[in-house]
Amino acid sequence: MTPRGEQTESVSTSPAARASKPSIFIGASPRLTFIMGLLVGVAGVSLIGFVLAASFAFSSKSPLAGSGSNVAQAPTATAPTGPTAPSPVDIAIKETDYVRGNADAPVTIVEYSDLECPFCKSFHPSVIQIMNEYPNQVRWIYRHFPLSFHVNAQKEAEGAECVGKLGGAEAYWNYIDKIFERTTSNGTGFALTDLYPLAKEVGVSESRFRTCLDQGEMSSKVQADLQEGASYGVQGTPTSFVNGTPVEGAVPYEQLKSILDQVLAQ
Repeated sequence: MTPRGEQTESVSTSPAARASKPSIFIGASPRLTFIMGLLVGVAGVSLIGFVLAASFAFSSKSPLAGSGSNVAQAPTATAPTGPTAPSPVDIAIKETDYVRGNADAPVTIVEYSDLECPFCKSFHPSVIQIMNEYPNQVRWIYRHFPLSFHVNAQKEAEGAECVGKLGGAEAYWNYIDKIFERTTSNGTGFALTDLYPLAKEVGVSESRFRTCLDQGEMSSKVQADLQEGASYGVQGTPTSFVNGTPVEGAVPYEQLKSILDQVLAQ
């Protein structure tokens, strides 16, 4: 059996085999040869004419032929259905969350993010702008969703929780902002050795921070955020919930503002 993709030439179709067969014209007179050749030519022309006529008749009756047109008719299309709006998720606000903005604001943005994620880095200024423009109407909660292929993300997230534990919400958010400002967001975009002076920069004891981070005191807190986010359907970062409605990806500021305005109008 010949494998697929290979071309073989059988004996019956080889040039040598064809050359070995005797011709029916061998020994015939020139006059007879001329007459037989003429008959063969006429028969060939007749056959070609018949094929062309049949082809024309078939094409004129074909359902794809338009009336007086050379354009095939398109089939009737089924009307598309619109996208289904995402269902809101009931996300509880915890005592361990560090709230940015008015704690009693009518709109809550809960963001699951990764400090080494380039999309999170580009999204962060958009939410800051929202907070500046809606100071009393929006509160922002940042939770951790470190992706496994971002090598430094887990420890950077633990560092945020250590800073929050030692210095409160203001230090926590200051740390988050500065990481996003300085990281190149490639998984190791902010050196872990730079976390210690950063902690001091945002106002907490560097030695106490070092103990907290090196001993992994906040590792379980970060993993709890990760598992909780997955239970809410988070699969990538950033994923935000605006009063429970999921917003996936680093949407532009204008789109985020439009979503917020719709929620406020309800």
